[in-house]
This record gives sequence, C-alpha cells and structure tokens, in this order.
Amino acid sequence: MELPFAESYRIKMVEPLRKSTREEREQWIKNARYNLFNLKSDQVFIDLLTDSGTGAMSDKQWSALMLGDESYAGARSYYNMKDAMRDILGFDYFLPAHQGRAAENVLYSTIVKEGDVLPGNSHFDTTKGHIEFRRALAPDCTIDEASDTQLELPFKGNMDPRKLDDVLKKYPKEKIPAVVLTVTNNTAGGQPVSMANIREVSALCKKYGVLLQIDSARFAENAYFIKTREAGYENKTIKEIVREMFSYADIMTMSAKKDAIVNMGGFVAFKSEELWRKCQMFCIMNEGYITYGGMSGRDMNALAQGLDEGTEFDYLETRIGQVAYLGKKLDEYSIPYQRPAGGHAIFVDATKVLPCVPKEEFIAQTLGVELYLEAGIRGVEIGAILADRDPVTRENRYPKLELLRLAIPRRTYTNNHIDVIAAALKNVYDRRESIKRGYVITCEFPIMRHFTVELEKA
Repeated sequence: MELPFAESYRIKMVEPLRKSTREEREQWIKNARYNLFNLKSDQVFIDLLTDSGTGAMSDKQWSALMLGDESYAGARSYYNMKDAMRDILGFDYFLPAHQGRAAENVLYSTIVKEGDVLPGNSHFDTTKGHIEFRRALAPDCTIDEASDTQLELPFKGNMDPRKLDDVLKKYPKEKIPAVVLTVTNNTAGGQPVSMANIREVSALCKKYGVLLQIDSARFAENAYFIKTREAGYENKTIKEIVREMFSYADIMTMSAKKDAIVNMGGFVAFKSEELWRKCQMFCIMNEGYITYGGMSGRDMNALAQGLDEGTEFDYLETRIGQVAYLGKKLDEYSIPYQRPAGGHAIFVDATKVLPCVPKEEFIAQTLGVELYLEAGIRGVEIGAILADRDPVTRENRYPKLELLRLAIPRRTYTNNHIDVIAAALKNVYDRRESIKRGYVITCEFPIMRHFTVELEKA
C-alpha cells in the first residue's frame, strides 16, 4: 500500500497549551474590546493570528544562534547573512532591519514622496500603510479572478498586466518610484504569482523605466507553487526557481519572520549599489549601523541558516501540505474559503459563512470573535477593518473580500490541532443563521487601525 504522508521533521521540545472555558473566553474577549490582537497569548489555545515569527526553529538554527558575533560593525554574522543573500537570492547589496515593515521604512523614506504612485498586487497592510502615510497612492492591480473565492486558479495572486500598464501610462515615471509585486499575495489569500507573471511585470517595468520591488516574505512558498503548478519548472530545484524569480527584480524587501523561519528579522536588498548607499542613511537613523541594522548577530546567523532550510523542497512540502490538509477538512464540512488553499494560511470566506451580518458591522471580525469563543482559536480579519478608511474621504473602505485568515505557524502544530480548527469552524458554520449582528468601532488610529482598534457589540 502507499505510505501515508508524514512530516519531514521530528519534535525535540514541547510547549504546554492551556485550554479555557467559554465563560472565560467571553470575559477575555470583552476585556480585549473584541480585538483579537489585544488578547494575551495565555488566553489562546491555538494561535493562528500570524505565521510571522511564530514558527519553530531547527537544531541548526539554534546552533547558529550560539555562534552569533555581536560586534557593532563588521560582524561575522553579517557576512554569513551576506553570503546567503548572494548565493540563495542573488543580491549583492542589502541592509538588515528588525523586521519587514522596518525594511519598508528604510526604502520608502528614501524613494517615496508625496503624490507618488506605487502600483501592486494587493499591497500588504504595512506596505500600504507606509505608502499612504507618505501621502502617496497604492493602486491595486491584482487580477479580477482573485475576488472569486470559489474559483480554482493555480496563480490567483498574479498582477493584471493590463491594469498595471494603465497605471504606468497614466503617470510619468518620475511619479512611480517602484512597482510592488508581493509573493505570495497575502491579502488575496496567500495565493502565488507565476514565473510568467513575474517576467511580464518585470518587462513592463523596464518598458516604462521604473523599478520592480518584490515583497518577498513568502517567496519560498511561491517558488514551491511554481515548481508544482507551472509547466517547465517541475524538474528545477526550489533554489533554482528562487534565483530566477529574483533575477527579474531590482529591489526585494523581506520580513524574514516568515520564510526564513526566524522569530525576528528582515532586510531590504538591492541590485543597485547607488540605491543601497542612498538608503544607508535611513538605516543608520532608524535601525542601526549598516552591518547589523535592527538585528543581533545571533539572529542574523539564524536567518542565514533559515534561508537555506526554507528553500528546501521537503520542508516546503510538509509546510504547505499542512495548509492543504486544513483546506481538505473544510471541504468535508462545505465551509467556503479562498480556493485553492494558499501557501501559509486558509482564508475563510466570512461573507459566505455569516450571510446575516451586515458589512458595516465587520463580517470577518465577527467570524474571528465567534471562532475564538467556540474553541480559543485566534485568527485575524482581512476585511474592512484592515482596509482602513479612504485617505481622502475618510469613509470606511469595504473590500471585495471579507476573509478570516488562519495562518499556520511553521513546524509548530500537529494535524490533531488542524482537526480541532476545522471542527470549531464547522460548529460556527452550523449556527450561522443565528449570528445576525457584528461590531462597531469605538476607537481607532487614523492609519493601520486593525492592530489596536476597539469595538463593541452592534
């Protein structure tokens, strides 16, 4: 008989989890003002808020931590990271930062000014926040098919070349500091971008004389999907595919807390030595000296090792296979989600799960609270709260998709935990007709409000 699938690792250390009662969770979420970010970690049984920095490092990464060089300038750990950047990603110039949003801050402080335009495929929340904070525009050029959660499409995260061409024609190149291509496309459901699309977007950027920035938090997962779904790449290694992906880019930003499997860290990398030098001032001002940025030497060592491990097929097959396993369980229960299953998360279609909740009462947030009350599982809303208000009219923006993201940490939970997640969602889905009201905002920041927003029952 065919052998069943098994993880490509074994467990050396465990962390106890505490189960809670529904009565406890009702009080805790009320005290948290119905914002899942405000919960204490001890109040959560299975934490799917994010896959960023929440994974389990390997024995080799822990060993690398012990060899970290904490010299202020010119540390060995910096050069270990530099070697990994060159050999795996193909970039000679980079600046370390404490995480992805810090890398974006260094880059955008250098290249973005008021009135600029940075088109992309569903900009991630911090990316859009940094752009709009500088009074620039972030037009979304994602393919229309990404809005149909039930449509099966292998590369649903793609940029629409026609939409991008329209933006690039509309504005002079001096107004477009970069095109931002996010791989995988997180906001659209962790959906991958094809190599053909990366190549086409790069060609358009060259045609109009603008830079291509790849937002690369989950680049390795994207490479896995290219290998398994795109013709001509089935016999290439993940590292070969990664090198080709980045051969088309001028800049890459990365939250290394994802596909480098570390708890903290990030960087911005460049093909241009001139741009690297221009960005150094903001790195030194906001992060630290250019050979450590916002990182310790030990974390740079772990990051370098994680880049190597994270671009191995066996690891990615296990990681992405667990996300697919949750998708299959939801299929059994007829629970709608963004199909096909993404690389790092399942994005539940909250509008279809809770049809009675009005959009003004934040459907995905309501689903997130209900799932927490059901089983102590914490997800995150990817919907109207995250979309923020229109920067001009200050009206709430209601995106085409209201999604509850269930992000699976790397090498952290077993499939028994996945079974609990699916069963809890089924219980909420079975009583969906009884959930008719959501939440209203009582307090919010003017930008990136979803992290700290306070709500009350409608």
